[in-house]
Amino acid sequence: MKSGFLEKLVARLDRVEAGEVQQILARLIREKGFLEKVFEALREGVIILDPHGTIGFVNQAACQFFGLDPERAVGNKLSSQVRGLDWDSLAKPGRSISRDLEVFYPENRYLNFYLAPIDEHAHSAASLGYVMLVRDLTSTRAEAEETLESERLNALTLLAAGVAHEIGNPLNSLDIHLQLLGRKLRKLPAADRPPLEESLATAREEIQRLDTILKQFLHAVRPTTPRRERHDLHALLHETLRLLEPELSSRHIAVELDLAAALPPALIDPGQFQQVFYNLIRNAYQALPATDGRITLRSQCNDYEYRITIEDNGSGISPEVMGAIFEPYRSTKPSGSGLGLLIVRRIVRQHGGEIEIASETHHGTRVIIHLPRTERTVRLLTTPAIEL
Repeated sequence: MKSGFLEKLVARLDRVEAGEVQQILARLIREKGFLEKVFEALREGVIILDPHGTIGFVNQAACQFFGLDPERAVGNKLSSQVRGLDWDSLAKPGRSISRDLEVFYPENRYLNFYLAPIDEHAHSAASLGYVMLVRDLTSTRAEAEETLESERLNALTLLAAGVAHEIGNPLNSLDIHLQLLGRKLRKLPAADRPPLEESLATAREEIQRLDTILKQFLHAVRPTTPRRERHDLHALLHETLRLLEPELSSRHIAVELDLAAALPPALIDPGQFQQVFYNLIRNAYQALPATDGRITLRSQCNDYEYRITIEDNGSGISPEVMGAIFEPYRSTKPSGSGLGLLIVRRIVRQHGGEIEIASETHHGTRVIIHLPRTERTVRLLTTPAIEL
């Protein structure tokens, strides 16, 4: 209802009969209730504020986004209810703004809010207050990140073909020539061999390292179809620990096993999953301290999925690195290629599963593999009944 109508009503209240006043008040209440119901039905958050930033109305969606209690929020400053928003820097007469923000309570969400003044007249600088509309961008942002990741992997896949040809063939040629040099080196006098043998050994090690990085890169970006068969996940874990036993023993690392009493065989590619366990356990022990290093392996199973947990008490991963943990060539190790976790996630996802990583600096890292017990297929959803 326009303010002009209210001004006229107040001016002639002494001439309005009680019955007519009652009808007008009932009309105002109905219109206010109708607008509140409309705002509550919206999925977007709606906050009505006075010119000083005091909340006059907040709908349920906005309360969920910011973790507000509507009864406590109304009548208080917005800056006191949503920490981090400086009202003086946001509210400018006659100006609308749109900003993105990240909130961490009650849930980690990415939001966008649009703040617009409510002008008394079309060309008036005076403002009756402000309306703030809030949208949830969390799912949109996640979809954009998935699209970006897919485009990045597609670009890497195209690059892989060129890398395999341009680097792989010269490496093979260098390796052959180093073998020839080694044969000629054995014909030299014994006193002249040591420095040349050392240089030759260094060259061979570097070529081998380049070849390993090339193979990892190709495996990380090249799509592969798992050759699935029923296999014991515990047997793969024990076999991986046997392969890593020399390195674990040399570092005096304790390995604790907390495995389920009976774990049904999983439909997996055994070779690929052994590579998953190898990379994750190797990452774990490389992050451990010089003394008192510990790795814990757990397995669980319910009607829907297997859960394999690999946990260490190492140096952990900083929040800055966690944000790019699956990006290629981003590694916490000076000599790391940053492809290990990319390979692990690709294998797990090709099996219909997902990998979850939780870490805190100086408090270790926990990696959980979620693997479905049955292959996921298309499922028709029940059509909801339509009420007429």
